[in-house]
Amino acid sequence: MSTVHTAPPVSSPTAPGNLRAGQGAGIGLVLGGLLSQEFGAALATSLFPRAGAAGVVTLRLVLSAFVLLAVCRPRIRRRGYRRADWAAVIAFGVALAGMNFLFYQSIARIPLGTAVTFEVLGPLLLSVVLARRAASWLWAALALAGVALLSQGGLGQLDPAGVAFALGAGALWAAYIVLSARTGSRFPKADGLALAMAVAAVISLPIGVASSGSALLNPVTLGLGAAVAVLSSAIPYSLELLALRRVVPSVFGVLSTLAPAVAAVAGYLVLGQTLSLLDVGAVALVVAASAGATLTSAR
Repeated sequence: MSTVHTAPPVSSPTAPGNLRAGQGAGIGLVLGGLLSQEFGAALATSLFPRAGAAGVVTLRLVLSAFVLLAVCRPRIRRRGYRRADWAAVIAFGVALAGMNFLFYQSIARIPLGTAVTFEVLGPLLLSVVLARRAASWLWAALALAGVALLSQGGLGQLDPAGVAFALGAGALWAAYIVLSARTGSRFPKADGLALAMAVAAVISLPIGVASSGSALLNPVTLGLGAAVAVLSSAIPYSLELLALRRVVPSVFGVLSTLAPAVAAVAGYLVLGQTLSLLDVGAVALVVAASAGATLTSAR
């Protein structure tokens, strides 16, 4: 996921060699998170016939919350946390739940690579707005050209609801970017993420139970749901928070704009979803626009 914010840098002096090593490790963390997240989304799509999109989201968030809470063991009663800190966690959790629900509803209707291409328009617009430069809108125009090219590749044949869900997920992705950085700066390590995931799990549980019922308790479904949770949430979100402490926002953002391309590859390898040459060109334009907007962002 692209970003334009980051947690405050550590104030202790760092040798140039260690700084370069930290940047290299951060780049690896971002790329590893992207691969894990998009292949996890492809696995989740294959699970829809068993538990439905809402049920799979619930499994993902609930199981991810258990994993993160067990690993991070956040100190809820730690002194020094203010009401604003808990408000940030709750807002982050709401954004996580909403983003995941909308995105899964989208990939239940349109191809994974296409859905992520539309979704990434949210972070792109955030970068353009924060840049506060007239020239930055050229990147938005390039992204629109990508969408127009995607329409020539068959956008009219896509489920309109699937496109709308992807765009909604993109708007919440932009909110996720802001709230994840804000939460990461208020809580140590990945504690804020674990607490936010617990909030998202509480929100999703009644929806998933109402939608899928006892199907969520099937052993095979639970096992696959656990794999989705680890691949799609626990690993990538943790890697992103760790990466934000090692790389500058522009590098993180540019690498994260590769999400549509990685999603297209995952959709092809796991789900057999193919893209036409026009579709590939459209994805490339959106990736280029997102990367350019991130690089020229003032923040």
